[in-house]
Amino acid sequence: MPFRLLISLGLLCALLPLHHGAPGPDGTAPDPAHYRERVKAMFYHAYDSYLENALPFDELRPLTCDGHDTWGSFSLTLIDALDTLLILGNVSEFQRVVEVLQDNVDFDIDVNASVFETNIRVVGGLLSAHLLSKKAGIKVEAGWPCSGPLLRMAEEAARKLLPAFQTPTGMPYGTVNLLHGVNPGETPVTCTAGIGTFIVEFATLSSLTGDPVFEDVARVALMRLWESRSDIGLVGNHIDVLTGKWVAQDAGIGAGVDSYFEYLVKGAILLQDKKLMAMFLEYNKAIRNYTRFDDWYLWVQMYKGTVSMPVFQSLEAYWPGLQAFRVVDKLSALDFAELIESAMYLYRATGDPTLLELGRDAVESIEKISKVECGFATIKDLRDHKLDNRMESFFLAETMKYLYLLFDPTNFIHNNGSTFDAVITPYGECILGAGGYIFNTEAHPIDPAALHCCQRLKEEQWEVEDLMREFYSLKRNRSRFQKKTVSLRPWEPPAGPGTFSSPEEQAREEPPAKQKIPLLSCPSQPFTSKLALLGQVFLDSS
Repeated sequence: MPFRLLISLGLLCALLPLHHGAPGPDGTAPDPAHYRERVKAMFYHAYDSYLENALPFDELRPLTCDGHDTWGSFSLTLIDALDTLLILGNVSEFQRVVEVLQDNVDFDIDVNASVFETNIRVVGGLLSAHLLSKKAGIKVEAGWPCSGPLLRMAEEAARKLLPAFQTPTGMPYGTVNLLHGVNPGETPVTCTAGIGTFIVEFATLSSLTGDPVFEDVARVALMRLWESRSDIGLVGNHIDVLTGKWVAQDAGIGAGVDSYFEYLVKGAILLQDKKLMAMFLEYNKAIRNYTRFDDWYLWVQMYKGTVSMPVFQSLEAYWPGLQAFRVVDKLSALDFAELIESAMYLYRATGDPTLLELGRDAVESIEKISKVECGFATIKDLRDHKLDNRMESFFLAETMKYLYLLFDPTNFIHNNGSTFDAVITPYGECILGAGGYIFNTEAHPIDPAALHCCQRLKEEQWEVEDLMREFYSLKRNRSRFQKKTVSLRPWEPPAGPGTFSSPEEQAREEPPAKQKIPLLSCPSQPFTSKLALLGQVFLDSS
């Protein structure tokens, strides 16, 4: 991930002559409603400046009031800001931008693109917008969320990245040409985060499209990194994806490594995968043993554990949120990244008003130092507050979104399962929008229930049926609980209103021995007349 200085301003607020952590003017905590509106005004100052001065380029140059392409040529800021628009309540602009993207974005272009950045910003942004389309009032096509124009765009973008994974190790190159694949002579050296930050987007894509290739390559990359760790349990910063040899052997939690650890936890919860969580917990032990010094995490030599760089970086501010996410994963909308994100999660977990003060200081600092006539400029040097002529797309995707959610406790993202939408899919009825969103590392929320709307895995079906038996205390004939399988033929909508043609049924095989309750739990759902489990809704016909 790039050096996200704007996101980490809150960490430095104590150094600035702004409030200095003081409470509100009347001795109380900051007023959330006031700062919620302040953040919304900041967002639109940046967003409107991009539309007026930079579109269709990737990003705005705020000091010269023009635009430039940075990570591809995708109108990147428009994709990155799309779900933030809905979180701020702007349904009409969300709908307009969706049409603009469908009409104008083309991935079949001769451009060298970052595999990592294209995944987290473009694929992640399109997947999130696709899953939020119905909430935004867009008339979705038959079969949604298992089909749709934004999903097809996300799949097209992801397929452009697949050639990067064709290496002897399965770990991807860092750059790929969207038209020609990996360029001859492309460097094989990739950072750890650039290898291990795909499982959220690619597993979601595989679940929605039915094509396992995306999740498969992401899992292989994760496992190769795991197998490449040192004897003391650490990974370095850069590795040669052709040979599997570490090039940069500095181990830490900051830039170049950060989102690898993030995606182990996030992938574990999203996919209910205990192996991924176990991998993170092993890393966490090694990190605490070798890189933590008092309250600071430094960089150490991955084989010896000796300090190699005694520095703390801005990106490491995601770590508190990661710990909170791991411990209280039942809270809705938890995730992690850097400081504001961590503040949002911790405030949701603790309600500590000090975290609102941190958010307030971040708002005041950004406005005072970074705001210019055409948006917000990145700070080049904190010592003299010199500005750089760039407003990265993550400012709208992450910084503004997390600040707004910090001050908006009733946002739909924070849903605790009290409301949800029941939708008909090719595989039955499932629930969406019940909360528990998992943010990718670019702050694009993914609804975990959606991963179960477009597939019916055998093990999941067995678990659901067992739970249903216990819930209803019924002794029914097994024929009423037959396992359903789905053909790969394209799904067609029901012929008439109120009807649905169920897939073919096969006799159920004997289930495996009953397992203990999983370590990772799904967001709780209310029981009304339905039993909602793993994204599927079953009517009470008892």
